[in-house]
Amino acid sequence: MLRVHFSELDLARLRMAVRPDALWETVLSFHRLRENRAESVYGKWRSEARNRLNGEARLLAPLIPSRGYFPDFLTPAEGVIGCDAAMSALRATPGERLNAELAGLPAARALPGWIRDLGEGGRKSLDRLIGTLRAYHQAAVAPYWPHIQARIEADRVARGRALLDGGADGLLASLPATMRWRAPVLEVDYPVDRDLRLRGRGLLLLPSFFCRGTPVTFRNPDLTPVLVYPVEHAPCGLPLRPGQRPALASGVGAGAGAASASASGAGSARTLGKLVGQTRSAVLLEVSGGCTTSELARRVGVSLASASQHASVLREAGLVHTLRQGSAVLHTLTPLGAALLRGGAPGERVFGSPAQLPPVTAGGRWPSGRG
Repeated sequence: MLRVHFSELDLARLRMAVRPDALWETVLSFHRLRENRAESVYGKWRSEARNRLNGEARLLAPLIPSRGYFPDFLTPAEGVIGCDAAMSALRATPGERLNAELAGLPAARALPGWIRDLGEGGRKSLDRLIGTLRAYHQAAVAPYWPHIQARIEADRVARGRALLDGGADGLLASLPATMRWRAPVLEVDYPVDRDLRLRGRGLLLLPSFFCRGTPVTFRNPDLTPVLVYPVEHAPCGLPLRPGQRPALASGVGAGAGAASASASGAGSARTLGKLVGQTRSAVLLEVSGGCTTSELARRVGVSLASASQHASVLREAGLVHTLRQGSAVLHTLTPLGAALLRGGAPGERVFGSPAQLPPVTAGGRWPSGRG
């Protein structure tokens, strides 16, 4: 078990990541890639990703074992800005840190020569690592980025509602069942017994599409505290999009588009009503800020059954994502839904700025098996 110890200052500095982290998703997806289980969540993605790869998995495997520790330098904080920023941060990693973290790999003495050279400060080896990570990301993660964003944004909306209703206590108590808030300690299911003392640094909560089972954090306790946890998945998993142009994790404007849709949706909804009907366009507009089925029915002025049916049709069309929260369900827009609502033109990015959470006030990486 991991025990995360909070002070009042840590609660005041608790925050949510504003968007998916490009390198956390890349590294954690590599764990999912090597699994051989038949499943609905990652099965279709795994098959497609394997067909797109061209030797990247063989190069990354010694650096990212299927279980246990992988170096912290692979997931710099800049990953939440985007892939380019993360690669720049990785390139700037001091040689001493590279060497120290590579030494923690279980098969450090048997590492390929180019990885050993990486630990000795070899710039060519670092360039090779960055090129390999980027190629893997573009093949296995980037084509699905809008879908990943939608799942993360739906989780953010759920946490934001918990924060508004119950403050920091409510937010921490709303986290998945693998985490239990027993103030002032957050207990986390974890492969080893460990204490993480925040010491006034706060904690960044980072929902992840490719994290499975237990949450993840850095091995080095002196790094900025991050807790990566799995989001809830729809049974169908990632959609297959043959020939879809990859949407790179480029950073700014990489959220699900709820805030942008809300700002311009009223005008677009009038035009959209001519296409899908006034009631359904009103439903789409109300969902842009996140709402439960009962809230949706009340705002649009329809019955609960009708609201549920409209949400179901929009969900099947890929415009709405639904996340279960206890006995209720929470509806949010997908990137496609946000673009449709604001009248996205051809070639326009289908995702806007992520919806912002209010600041947290005090009132109120280790994947499974990583040792």
